[in-house]
Amino acid sequence: MTAGTFSVGHIALTAAITGVLALGAAAWRLPRGAWLDVVSVAVLAAGSVFLWRISANMPQLNSDGLPGFSANDWLAPVLTYLFLTVYADLRPPADPRRYNQTRALAVLASLVVNVVTI
Repeated sequence: MTAGTFSVGHIALTAAITGVLALGAAAWRLPRGAWLDVVSVAVLAAGSVFLWRISANMPQLNSDGLPGFSANDWLAPVLTYLFLTVYADLRPPADPRRYNQTRALAVLASLVVNVVTI
């Protein structure tokens, strides 16, 4: 690990927290029988954060340009939105309105977790 970067463990923890929060949002908003979508939302949210943060783990992107917010803090939720949108395009949800609410909550969780934990 170099100055201005984060450890793999730190990034993995950030991703895991995002996944747990997304799981909670999905379990709350999605229909009871949509267990595959619930799990998929959690895995994709966690995966998007992990893959983005690990691949963009460099001082220039981790430095806070705006106090408290780095480029990576802003971009990790964008990847969460993208991953969840592609998933919904490939496997249309049973209740699109509730899925959209779930996606929005997962994106917000991604932003908050990235700002608070990293």
